Amino acid sequence: MTRNQYILSSLVLLGSIGALGGCSSEEAVSATGDQVILVGTQNDYPPFAFADDNNQLTGYDVDVVKAIDEQLDGYTFEFVAVPWDSMFLALESNKIQAIADQVAKTPERQEKYLFTDESYFAAETVIAVASGREDIQTIEDLEGKAVGALAGDSYTLLLEEYNETADEPINLKYSESGNPSEILQDVQNGRVDAYVNDPIMMNEVLEKNDLGVEIVGQSLVNDDMGIVLKNGEDGEELKALLDPIIEQLKQDGTLSELSTKWTGGDYIPE
Repeated sequence: MTRNQYILSSLVLLGSIGALGGCSSEEAVSATGDQVILVGTQNDYPPFAFADDNNQLTGYDVDVVKAIDEQLDGYTFEFVAVPWDSMFLALESNKIQAIADQVAKTPERQEKYLFTDESYFAAETVIAVASGREDIQTIEDLEGKAVGALAGDSYTLLLEEYNETADEPINLKYSESGNPSEILQDVQNGRVDAYVNDPIMMNEVLEKNDLGVEIVGQSLVNDDMGIVLKNGEDGEELKALLDPIIEQLKQDGTLSELSTKWTGGDYIPE
């Protein structure tokens, strides 16, 4: 069984790992002789992936990968903090070999990237508005409104697809910082009318920052999250190893325990 050798990188940007760009996953070997798999995740998406008080990456997604690593011989998983807007570029250029960052299995992504068949989390999509606001409850109510967005995430893709047939398009305001907490502050301050994202993450940020924002209406959609790999022989090989382990972690209750630990509920898909 592989030795748990985690480099919990803090605030590592894409440029900081540029030196890895010419290395294939076969060329990266740990001190114990294991093949190193660099796993990209964010450092500002609690409780799934974030930097703790010691600038160490932690959270549900990080713990899931650790649990996988404990069961997988010959591989060592090391974490790299990558901004969301650089995540897939890092995967495509082999600066990382996997993504564990609450990535929904959308058809568009599955055409371009390789996902584990086994999902490790089931997430909702909801709307957040300034506390006390009553005119927004559904996605239709967002038409003509300014809504904070992160380019390329599944929540933004949902709104972009809605705009293709909307009577009046939603005015998407793309964040330059890529930080969900800043978008929620914009909701509180009235810079945008709403934000669409995962309720668990948003509630965590709202409580931590004491923001006057609340979640309204019913869930817009439910998504299953998978580990993302690069298309190709290496990705297929790793996927074949990961899927049985994720299934095992579902069956033995490990994922349910981690979900309850980090989110307060059991959100593990069957």
